[in-house]
Amino acid sequence: MPVFDFSKTPEKNTDPICTYELFYSNAHEMGSENPVLVIDNTKWKWEDHAKGMFTNPVKRTSFEFETETGVWSADITRIDARFTSLIQWLGENHINVSLTGVNTEDGYAVFGINEIAFGGGTKLSAEDGFLQYMIDRLIAGDAPSEEALAGEELILEGDAMKLTSIQSITDFIKCAGTTLPDNIRLWASRNLAVAKSNEVTAAERRHAQRALSIMLNVQWRNNYFEAIDPVEARRILDEELYGMEPVKQRIIETIIQINRTHTLPAYGILLIGPAGTGKSQIAYAVARILKLPWTTLDMSSINDPEQLTGSSRIYSNAKPGMIMEAFSHAGESNLVFIINELDKANSGKGSANPSDVLLTLLDNLGFTDNYMECMIPTSGVYPIATANRKEDISAPLLSRFAIIELPDYTDEEKKIIFSEYSLPKVIRKMGLKDGECEVTEDGLDEIIRDHNESGGIRELEQIAEHMAANALYQIEAEGAKNVVFDAEAVRRLIK
Repeated sequence: MPVFDFSKTPEKNTDPICTYELFYSNAHEMGSENPVLVIDNTKWKWEDHAKGMFTNPVKRTSFEFETETGVWSADITRIDARFTSLIQWLGENHINVSLTGVNTEDGYAVFGINEIAFGGGTKLSAEDGFLQYMIDRLIAGDAPSEEALAGEELILEGDAMKLTSIQSITDFIKCAGTTLPDNIRLWASRNLAVAKSNEVTAAERRHAQRALSIMLNVQWRNNYFEAIDPVEARRILDEELYGMEPVKQRIIETIIQINRTHTLPAYGILLIGPAGTGKSQIAYAVARILKLPWTTLDMSSINDPEQLTGSSRIYSNAKPGMIMEAFSHAGESNLVFIINELDKANSGKGSANPSDVLLTLLDNLGFTDNYMECMIPTSGVYPIATANRKEDISAPLLSRFAIIELPDYTDEEKKIIFSEYSLPKVIRKMGLKDGECEVTEDGLDEIIRDHNESGGIRELEQIAEHMAANALYQIEAEGAKNVVFDAEAVRRLIK
């Protein structure tokens, strides 16, 4: 509760006016420097966890609280533009809340809002945990534009926690407001109307509700990317990959480009090389550098474009395609698409071809899923494709990528990769101690000689796994202190 200075007891606000100003923030951590809103504290100083409710839902201008001397209103002076619809929703639904904040020279800076139930009553929001879920989503989102706020009247009224019920979806659309992309915001309004309608079939309502749940559980971000530390990027590349200096150079060039433009390059990366040369490992390293979630599309298992684009809602068993499902699983719109075996993308059924669908994804102009019936923003998608043979990829697909060809490893490179990367990694993974599993120089020569027909390193990683597991067995089951693999021991192990 507020601590009152009774020599300056405020008059009850009977006809409040709009007192706040908006500020535009993309801060993803809230605190006294980055508050959700600021409340006037010139007439009293607030204590933490002040309890009450927001009032004046039309203009969202005050916070009402009860004291021993009556009910009082304190004006809101500033609001983070992302939260205006949420504050309005809390006021319209008369939801009791507790505020967390700190007194500053500018006012009481509120950086936490928690729903409470006075007198043992029940909570009033759509679902238990909805308010915190909503706040977390808005904090993770981007500040709306002034143009979007000007059109705010278009908003409908009305596992971490997922949006599944009609009530929670309705409240989310109301609270998310202008933080949603314009086309998704209008699409959600139309689909919510269908989901609530009694003039359509039950199947149509079910499909609309399911599509809303999928779409709104994705954090739709803008395409602005923060600068990436090229030194840290290089460290990750050196940690994951031995050699491959031209590949690393190309990736660092991409990082520098992102830092200058704060957007993704117009072209993704196509890694071409023999099986086992580390193409997928490079893709995962890039996702780690970009700090983005990643998803994979295995083109060798896709022979029908509908697997990517989804099926129409006219079918009772309709569902979204793999691309939309990837957004759903990632939980956000900025992600790395790793497209494995791009050279298999032309193997469609009949005249249909999955590669044609990929073109719309790679152009970053937006992708339409048949089930969602909405243009999905793809400007935050960074595609990384892998292939064994460039000759089997269509010219239109090739033109969408910056091509990086990976050479075969030499025998000397394989020795270094096995002894300094593959085996130490497996030893750490299995919990072996230093010196418990070792390989001699002639043992290493035997491993390379046995795998000299393979240009890649996948088989080397497999033999490292086998070797470490055998050493662990000898130590745990047979009482060995340490295991040394010379040429003869290697031959016994791998023959």
